[in-house]
Amino acid sequence: MNVKAESYAFLGDVSASARGGTTARVVGALREAIVSLELPPGTQLDKNALCERLGVSRFPVSEALSRLQAEGLVEIRPQSGTTVSLIRLGDVRENLFMRRALEAEAVRSLARDLAPDVLAALQRNIRYQKAAAGAGDPVGFHKLDLEFHEIIFSALGFPRARAAVESARLGLDRIRRLLASKRRHKLTYDEHARIVAALEKGDGDTAATAMIDHLDAVMEELLSLAEKQPEIFADRAARPVRRAALAAKPQAKKRGK
Repeated sequence: MNVKAESYAFLGDVSASARGGTTARVVGALREAIVSLELPPGTQLDKNALCERLGVSRFPVSEALSRLQAEGLVEIRPQSGTTVSLIRLGDVRENLFMRRALEAEAVRSLARDLAPDVLAALQRNIRYQKAAAGAGDPVGFHKLDLEFHEIIFSALGFPRARAAVESARLGLDRIRRLLASKRRHKLTYDEHARIVAALEKGDGDTAATAMIDHLDAVMEELLSLAEKQPEIFADRAARPVRRAALAAKPQAKKRGK
């Protein structure tokens, strides 16, 4: 194996896997490497080295990179090669805006008539989140975080809304990893616990506000990170931004006659 291929040591050979087509397996491997930040934003990708490390020909790698470009995870420039995309704060803001609108309304709606088994599932998830946060288990906490939001949308029963939230969530996976820390996990647990506490009381307005606060807190932390590590971001955001980081700008009031 050449030196360049060795730089992708975290990637495994996908040629022998029986799961899915070759291109799909390459997409999965590269997407996970990008989302997990093993391939950080701005990384130049060597197609030949990727082929060697993954054990596949150039065609599935080229196809995989085209698909990842469509997802906004890589940039392909004929004259300068392929790089892992920098993170766009504008895209993050839009994805969080969609989640904010849909998930706040989801918990507001669920609070009106929350099934006992759904409440029990959320309470159990919260207990496990607390344990994972206390134990410093980032992988376990990440799975429980995803499950928390999945429980809410599965109970809501609106497949198109669920698909829209899932699409927005996929666009946020890299920032979730960037912000991951024991402190952030503890804060996320607290924010989730407030949502569940409001649902237990059947208080939809408080649950919606808690969900909005949770998602706004993520955006605020990301803006702070962008100031400290501007090299991994493709755009900049005006400061200061504190509360309601995702709120639409209010329209100017019309002058009276």
